[in-house]
Amino acid sequence: MPITLGDRDRQILKLAVPAFGALIAEPLFLLTDTVIVGRLPAPALGALGVASTVLSALVGLCVFLAYGTTAAVARQIGAGDTRRAIRHGVDGLWLAAGVGLAAIAAVWPLAPYLVHLLGAEGELARQAVTYLRVSLLGVPSMLLVLAGTGVLRGMRDAMTPLLVSVGAFALNALLNVLFVLGLGWGVAGSAWGTVLAQTLAAAVYLVMMFARHRAPFRPDPAGIRAAGTAGAALVVRTACLQAVLIIATSAATRMGEAQIEAHTIIFRIWTLLAFALDAIAIAGQTITGHSLGAGDVAGTRAATRRMVAWGVGSGVALGLLVIVSGPFLPGLFDAEAAVARELSAPLWVAALLQPVAGVVFVLDGVLIGAGDQSYLARAGVWTTLAYLPAVLLVLVSGGGLVALWTALGVWMAARLVTLGLRARGDRWLVTGA
Repeated sequence: MPITLGDRDRQILKLAVPAFGALIAEPLFLLTDTVIVGRLPAPALGALGVASTVLSALVGLCVFLAYGTTAAVARQIGAGDTRRAIRHGVDGLWLAAGVGLAAIAAVWPLAPYLVHLLGAEGELARQAVTYLRVSLLGVPSMLLVLAGTGVLRGMRDAMTPLLVSVGAFALNALLNVLFVLGLGWGVAGSAWGTVLAQTLAAAVYLVMMFARHRAPFRPDPAGIRAAGTAGAALVVRTACLQAVLIIATSAATRMGEAQIEAHTIIFRIWTLLAFALDAIAIAGQTITGHSLGAGDVAGTRAATRRMVAWGVGSGVALGLLVIVSGPFLPGLFDAEAAVARELSAPLWVAALLQPVAGVVFVLDGVLIGAGDQSYLARAGVWTTLAYLPAVLLVLVSGGGLVALWTALGVWMAARLVTLGLRARGDRWLVTGA
């Protein structure tokens, strides 16, 4: 019996709605930190913005642990091999633990140089280094959460990651209030709250995997190497994304203190909206992996068209939400008058980009679910090259935040073109296990 449009929508929503809650947990962590740290004297908020940019880049580079694992597990489930799917998941967990420990060893001594690279000096740099180094202790847990989430999503269990994320977010908020405002630990208290919340979330995932699903505990070196190799293209793709965002933050830092604080607020909102749109992309990863694993090309095409429609509609709704909430944001973040003046115009640019972002995120998720990582890596390089002249023009001309966010719009348009052209073709429609 053919799948109706209503059935398709229910299939998408069943995965996307819980994924939305789980996905926004990480930006909500940072948004909560931003609201609480915003109560501290300057340059605490700017330090949070600089340090969290480095952290977001680091964890973002490792998003293949979730995305690659989701696609691999979903394809095996679609092909009817549950045992092999679980083995893929265990390999991802071991890889996450190893990468997390390596990240601490590599980034800890480089912390002062990294924040300086983003334009931070003096007290701003000192507080940024403090936040970054404390937060590094939670990176292995963050990566275990990514891998565990990917396994469960590939098995079409989107509800468990939602429940874990809600619990971790609530704990993070309580600990931040206690450590920052109650005990007066400053930006370090904000970092410690997030570390403890992430560690507890990782422990829950490990119990779920090894107790509930009775996965084999021992590492499989060959499987871990294969997982790392398969994720290499996604690392390139993600590195290009993070490079664009880091360059934008660096440019805002050089504009002045009010500009970097305003950019930090807008970037937090952008991240929150991006993760919300990515909920449909997560559904795309799972649905595409399952349908191609089962050899259903026509179903994959139909689901893709429907998810693109959902992406456009969601982007329009989120853009309108940004415009309506704009006047209230300075008060929410306790922004000074100079920061509030810098917020208004670039917020409009961010709002207008949301429908484009909706399509981009959906197609990105569909191609990840299809295992088309090599193309995504190449497209990431080309779109970054398209962005560089635009942001260079902003720096050379002395443009402000509106010009900077317009340059980000050039990048999003380039992504829309490269992903759209690929989705129209057939080379990504590879079936079977």
